[in-house]
Amino acid sequence: MSENATVDVLICGAGATGLTLAIELARRNVSFRLIDKLEASFRGSRGKGIQPRTQEVFEDLGILDRAVAAGGLYPSARDYHSDGTSVITELTESTEPTPAEPYRMALMVPQFLTERVLRERLAELGHTVLFGRELVGFEQDLDGVTATLVGPNGQEELRGRYLVGADGGRSAVRGALGVAFPGQTLGVRAMVADVELTGLDRNAWHRFNGSDRENQLSICPLAGTTLFQVQAPIPNEGEADLSADGIGRLITERTGRSDVLVSSVSWASAYSMNARLADRYRVEKIFIAGDAAHVHPPTGGQGLNTSIQDAYNLGWKLAAVLGGASEALLNSYEQERRPVAADMLGLATRLLGEAQSGSVRRGRESYQLDIGYVGSSLTLEAPVRAAGLAAGARAPDAPLLGAGEQPTRLFEKLSGVHWTLIGYEAAWQDAPAPHAGVHVHRIGSGGDLKDMGGYFAQAYDVAAGSWILVRPDGYIAAIVEQSEIDTLFGFARQFGLMLERRT
Repeated sequence: MSENATVDVLICGAGATGLTLAIELARRNVSFRLIDKLEASFRGSRGKGIQPRTQEVFEDLGILDRAVAAGGLYPSARDYHSDGTSVITELTESTEPTPAEPYRMALMVPQFLTERVLRERLAELGHTVLFGRELVGFEQDLDGVTATLVGPNGQEELRGRYLVGADGGRSAVRGALGVAFPGQTLGVRAMVADVELTGLDRNAWHRFNGSDRENQLSICPLAGTTLFQVQAPIPNEGEADLSADGIGRLITERTGRSDVLVSSVSWASAYSMNARLADRYRVEKIFIAGDAAHVHPPTGGQGLNTSIQDAYNLGWKLAAVLGGASEALLNSYEQERRPVAADMLGLATRLLGEAQSGSVRRGRESYQLDIGYVGSSLTLEAPVRAAGLAAGARAPDAPLLGAGEQPTRLFEKLSGVHWTLIGYEAAWQDAPAPHAGVHVHRIGSGGDLKDMGGYFAQAYDVAAGSWILVRPDGYIAAIVEQSEIDTLFGFARQFGLMLERRT
């Protein structure tokens, strides 16, 4: 057995969750190892929806433009009727972007393309995935975790201060920890396959037998590829024929058409739908995230997005504690993210029932823009606000004017690994002294930014002299009036932010 140097964080699982966490740590110069037992990257389309809140996350990570270029928007749905007619419907509500919410439509990006974009961003930051490395055991103590890996060079031992299991629904990390994974098998078995086929155009998501639970069939052109994704319920018992011939026969049987021909299968899977949520997300120095912590039915496109945002929440907290913040900060990961997963499980399960009845239309509830951490231990309001935007909520965007009256956006100021402290109509002498890791901006008269069109004032609903502290993940940590600035300074110390008055 060979021994390797200690790293701060060992990440087990290099799907979208593990990759997002790795990027977050790399941006903060935290040492880590990202491993996956697979010999190569995942090549299926599985989680293909990128919701508006995740698009905001991708903007911060510096990959949104690439993700958009890799995929595209969802097409309209074309529902075929038994009499040979068809009806076109829109899958999502038509909502225009607003200054506070610049992204209001889901993107379609097949999962293998999303993960490719994430790996490329990770490479820009100087890191790569170590494929073909399997975690076969670990032990933890007060100072960290000793992990045993098996890879191309045999068995090795790696020491990490923390271990994160992002290793999927059958998580070896969760299993070894003995963390319960209660929930339910939903009684639906389905197949999903990425195929090359002819006979259908790429301008619509083709749906057959919409109200027939057993014989539904969905054939969706995959943006950014020449492939179609085929989805269909299948019998709970027996082998599923996932060959090109087998999928072709299923299509013929369920459509009554002989002109839709499958020429090849790029990836295929048969699975039983589950809705499960781990009892715990943390056991001392070990965390679970993504599908290791929660599994969803695919309806509504919630699973991948919830998983990415798990990592986005955990990454900055690990870095902060490794940088000297209180270890108690890490307790907020489960406190904040587990209720979100519970809500998304409920949504996805309800949407599954609607889909089985033929309805696939999605509304704002799937966008994840309204998710927040109001009531989290990481929030402060002084005084407590009776109305308006609350601490713990997602920080809205707003158009601003900067130097030379050049337009900019609040999101551009929030983007990065830093905290952001915003004073609204606050005087320079009232701003705290400069501190590493915190960017301070004043919006209003005499400030470095101006509120273009009054959108900031409308979105944040704060009085002159108020201060808003925004976390690195774009959620509001605190809203205080100038008279409570010392209360804010005391609150910020738990994050390692030693703010103080100017002298």
